Amino acid sequence: MNRRNDPPSPRHPRALLAAPVFTAAPVARAVQSLLTAMALGALAVPGWVHAQSGDGDEPVAPTPAAATQLRSSGMLQERLPEDVQKQAPTFVSGDRLDSQTEGVTTVEGNAELRRHDMVIKGDRLEFDQRNSEAKATGNVLINRGGDRFEGPELQINTETFKGQFEKPEFTLLKNEGKGDASRLDFLDADHGVAHNARYSTCPRTPGADWMPAWLVRATKIEFDNVEEMGKATGGVVEFKGVPILGWPYFTFPLTDKRKSGLLPPTINIDNVNGLELTVPYYLNIAPNLDATLYPTLMSKRGVDLGAEVRYLQPDYVGQVRGAFMPSDPLRDANRWGYSWLHDQNLSGTRWGLGGSAGLRLDVNRVSDDNYWRDFPRATASLTTRLLATNAVYSWGRGPWAFSAGAYKWQTLQDIDTPITPPYDRMPSLALRYTRDDARIAGINDWNWSVTSEYTRFESNPLLTRQTNGSRSLAIADLSRRWQAPGWFIKPRAQLHATQYQFDNAISTGSRSASRVLPTVSLDSGLIFERDARYFGRNFVQTLEPRAFFTWTPYRDQSMLPNYDSAANDFNFATIFSENVFGGNDRISDTRAITVGASSRLLDPDSGAEIVRVGLAQRYLIRNQNVFLPNASGLPGGDPVAERLSDILFATRVQWSPQWMVDTNFQYSPGSRESVRTTLAARYTPSRYRVLSAAYRLQRGVSEQYEFGWQWPLNDLWDEPVRTSEPGRALGAGQWYAVGRVNYSVPDRKVVDLVAGFEYDAGCWIGRVVVERLQRSALTANQRILFQLEFNGFTRLGSNPLKTLKENVPRYQYLREEINPPSRFTQYD
Repeated sequence: MNRRNDPPSPRHPRALLAAPVFTAAPVARAVQSLLTAMALGALAVPGWVHAQSGDGDEPVAPTPAAATQLRSSGMLQERLPEDVQKQAPTFVSGDRLDSQTEGVTTVEGNAELRRHDMVIKGDRLEFDQRNSEAKATGNVLINRGGDRFEGPELQINTETFKGQFEKPEFTLLKNEGKGDASRLDFLDADHGVAHNARYSTCPRTPGADWMPAWLVRATKIEFDNVEEMGKATGGVVEFKGVPILGWPYFTFPLTDKRKSGLLPPTINIDNVNGLELTVPYYLNIAPNLDATLYPTLMSKRGVDLGAEVRYLQPDYVGQVRGAFMPSDPLRDANRWGYSWLHDQNLSGTRWGLGGSAGLRLDVNRVSDDNYWRDFPRATASLTTRLLATNAVYSWGRGPWAFSAGAYKWQTLQDIDTPITPPYDRMPSLALRYTRDDARIAGINDWNWSVTSEYTRFESNPLLTRQTNGSRSLAIADLSRRWQAPGWFIKPRAQLHATQYQFDNAISTGSRSASRVLPTVSLDSGLIFERDARYFGRNFVQTLEPRAFFTWTPYRDQSMLPNYDSAANDFNFATIFSENVFGGNDRISDTRAITVGASSRLLDPDSGAEIVRVGLAQRYLIRNQNVFLPNASGLPGGDPVAERLSDILFATRVQWSPQWMVDTNFQYSPGSRESVRTTLAARYTPSRYRVLSAAYRLQRGVSEQYEFGWQWPLNDLWDEPVRTSEPGRALGAGQWYAVGRVNYSVPDRKVVDLVAGFEYDAGCWIGRVVVERLQRSALTANQRILFQLEFNGFTRLGSNPLKTLKENVPRYQYLREEINPPSRFTQYD
């Protein structure tokens, strides 16, 4: 209970001055000042009701009321405007008060001085109204903006906040930092210097000598609330009483605000690189421009010099990364790699042409074919052996859309597993006109579009076994959807016209070719709903049958080159489509009917999907005679004569937010076996608890099991212990197991592994992670990552967080960001 709510002693009645003590204002002005303070957000203590005796003379002790939870309110202002703050009143209270007009006010016994954002308490308080100097002795506490300082003696100017505190203990609001010092000098409201200081974010143990798990011990620590950083002179970082890092001068953050300087070093142990030591240096050049240098020393390979630059403007944003390793002994050559990603909004400029326009640049290049293997974590590309370099201009205005781009690839070849490089498109131009409000044959709302495209394809003919050339195409599309509650129907017609020009004659002896193909389709479906009840739970159940008809006549395309076509993945999206190929070089002569049905169980209150079951199969009316070239680039293959396609069956069940089961089957009626199977399940009972398992089969290609987990080991099945200590996560003081493993059945070995442990001690977290990633059939990259994270201060060691986030399904960081703290959470 706050001391200011104690009933006054009958022998020493408490004096309360509710007007500024440095004025001789009359009672009416004092009342006005009190009302002003209330309007400005003066304290209203929640959870207590102040009662008064029946005669109204003697006060009665406050009575506990119903528990009240603090909520954000516009009445509680974190900071007043400067002009208003100067008018804020000062309140002084205590057991005994001696005041002189325009002189010194002395308060003894539970002394307290309170302003809008500052409270000073002590056994004795002297306040000089002439110069705003305050001196407090005995159990002194000062709270300013949520930062608390406690000690035996304080002298301070309440206007300038310049003063001195002897032997203080302090707690900072923004990062929950704590510490003590032999003396603390307040230079002004935003700067202070602690002498012979200790600093940590670990909780302070009441009634005992404070020895946190980690701390900074320094002869001097400067606190700068403007730059939001601390500056330690003669400092050393201790962990469990052992010095682990020392430096004559270093800085550390008080918040997450960016600042220039050395970042924590990272250390890795890698089977290829040996011991890796990276000492990053961050340059906060401007609020919209920064850079980071990443010099890395590898014990087996030498020095790798890396850097990253990020920039942001109202009309563009970008990032440049690069690395250079001179004389890499692994390959006896200089190694380098760079990337540049740039997005720019050109609307409103002359390049916008009165519409919305943009430019995107994506450049990726490396020195040699082995770069992806020797630097496995250097590129963010999803295809580490295909590095794209693109420059694309896009424009749109009303129904018109235009794009112009250049697309070039760098293919990193492997002698054991060579890949055919994709064609460069230099350039690719596209123009599209779209309308969705056309009126045809007296019927409104027809959707139609015309797309035209010109592309120049270039590659090495010795690798692609095809001649280079250019392709012009035009696609006209007309469709309309009729729908009503319970049904829909959508007819569609397309016309593809394609013209080729080749650098060299093709097998027919011609240097040009053309193709015109129409396609018609009809998509339709019904939707039935009913109320249902299963396992004691109410649902809305749907039944949604669907039928899709498509017809494309046969045209011989075997002599045409294949620049960008590939077979589409067979799934629920592509089975209800007209063309089984992607790209524009092959248009399948699909003459088929696809039928399917799905059923869902929906929550009647929220509409959330609880269960979904789907089934679909395609029936070929005639053989499919268009196919892709063989591996040599020559016409080949057999017509698809099997009338019934594989059956697709899928289910998804999320009976509760904790459980999810997902299954997909591709079943071949001819071979009577599953061609492709995926079974996945996930269990997430609470925060920091997730178990996942998956089985994936692609017959004749791969068969894998995958398991992922993040789970506390102290409380295997109970909810992690909650703690009220600020800054500690749910389950603080816990061991966590975390990881993901992929096991290949044909190879009989683990192909990918990320596994380790995390220990959350409240104010620090320890991590140890082992990573093994398969790079080829015979080689794998292995490394050990370890890290100490001192909350609100720094991280030392490796960087396993990025690895865990990318590899462990639904991994949760033990220190998720929360809303900034309020000074009212530490109100005195």
